[in-house]
Amino acid sequence: MTTITASPARTDSRWPDRLGPLAAGWLGLWGVLALLSVLTGAGYPLGPNDGNGGEVSLLRLVPVELAVPLFAGTLLTAAVAVLAMSRPAVRPPGPLRALLAGYGWAVAFVLAVVVPDVRVLIVLGYLPILIVGAPFGWPPVDYSDIFTWALFARFAALAGGLLLAGAVLAWQRRTAAACVGCGRGDTDRGWTTAAAAARWGRWAAGIAAVIPLTYALTRFAWAAGIPVGISREFLTEMQVSGMVWAGFGLAAFATVGAVLTLGLVQRWGERFPSWMVGLAGRRVPVKLAVVPATLVAIAVTAASLGLLSNPRFWELTGGGVSLTGAPMLLWPLWGVALGAATYAYHLRRRGTCRRCGRG
Repeated sequence: MTTITASPARTDSRWPDRLGPLAAGWLGLWGVLALLSVLTGAGYPLGPNDGNGGEVSLLRLVPVELAVPLFAGTLLTAAVAVLAMSRPAVRPPGPLRALLAGYGWAVAFVLAVVVPDVRVLIVLGYLPILIVGAPFGWPPVDYSDIFTWALFARFAALAGGLLLAGAVLAWQRRTAAACVGCGRGDTDRGWTTAAAAARWGRWAAGIAAVIPLTYALTRFAWAAGIPVGISREFLTEMQVSGMVWAGFGLAAFATVGAVLTLGLVQRWGERFPSWMVGLAGRRVPVKLAVVPATLVAIAVTAASLGLLSNPRFWELTGGGVSLTGAPMLLWPLWGVALGAATYAYHLRRRGTCRRCGRG
């Protein structure tokens, strides 16, 4: 039986209480900006208004004249809803609780997964190259064409979606008489125990590591001059334009990500390995693995929605059955598997809750 010890809550365990006001403020701010776009007819940078990447977004399907007021209304309504959730813990009637939770999760999904699309994943993949190469003028790109208002809006939506998801989760825990910090109640579900998470987490991590490697292998082959899944003529065009090296960069990012994914179920994912001078043997902070892995899982899922729903993708990949497109068909599974592996890692290593003492 789990023993609950009474102890004062620490300052760093109060973050769930701050999520509601933060989410409401963020959503309210962006809701007001969206409302200004409704009144002025300018400023909406997504969907058909995005001339640099909007074709791979699901928002391309929503006309601007409908999307702008819908976006403003959704954001402002969500801000009001999350403010209501941040009030003292009073469990509302079942239908109202289900309605509020369903609306909150739906808006969080749209903001964190639908709006960002593949551009967020591309920027995350190229960011190391852009940072390291900037002083040397490589890659030869105009950074103003990359870091645009539309890209900023995508990351802002991602941040708002994550804040809203956290606020809704905290509210659900609070109104279910569970710990707001860790989610534990008086009885633990079997699949959330550390032993169970270690079992199913290994499967999830294995799947999440294999899929990006299948993608990376084809891009490494192109960089080596081997036209795997494409014609020799198309490979030559990519070599001339430099696209082959862009693919190489994403492949390197995917490979590093695959290796780090395995760390979610390996000992070196819990203790820094011996070759890391100054850190060898020290405990790996849980958030150091969970935060970036969660962001990548969300970015991959967001990228897959827009990419696989785009007819142009199916045209370029020959229906998706070629070696070029087949690895991308597995991206939704990659995102889900990585999210599951990350959650299993969190369950295994969360230890005793600083807020409620359960553990």
